Amino acid sequence: MTNSIETTEIVDRYLAVWALPDPDDRAKAVAELWRPDGVEYIEGVQYRGHAALTGRVAEAHEAFVGNGAYVAVGGEDATRHGDVVTFTIRLDHATGPVGDTAWSARVFLVLAEDGRVREDYQLTVQPLAAA
Repeated sequence: MTNSIETTEIVDRYLAVWALPDPDDRAKAVAELWRPDGVEYIEGVQYRGHAALTGRVAEAHEAFVGNGAYVAVGGEDATRHGDVVTFTIRLDHATGPVGDTAWSARVFLVLAEDGRVREDYQLTVQPLAAA
């Protein structure tokens, strides 16, 4: 039953997956976090299944976190109603104006019976400024 999995654990695992530098660790974390048929919706694009989600996480990691520009943080405002968990995720500057938020989104996770993510919606709140 999904209620046995703590909300903070789900949010912590979600935030951590974006920061994992090792591709094998990322793939394992994706498989542990999302169901095999899990899907993420972001900016009109969907990523369905572990292979697509692993690619999506790897691409985001390389573009934003792996290069040292940002850190993925958030979750302080996590709330839960049954199998729906919602919170804010942010990309904060890792250098320069450290701690300043460069991008943020509201995340809605729909959990399956096994506690893994069935549906993941990222709705941008603060777009990333053009470089």
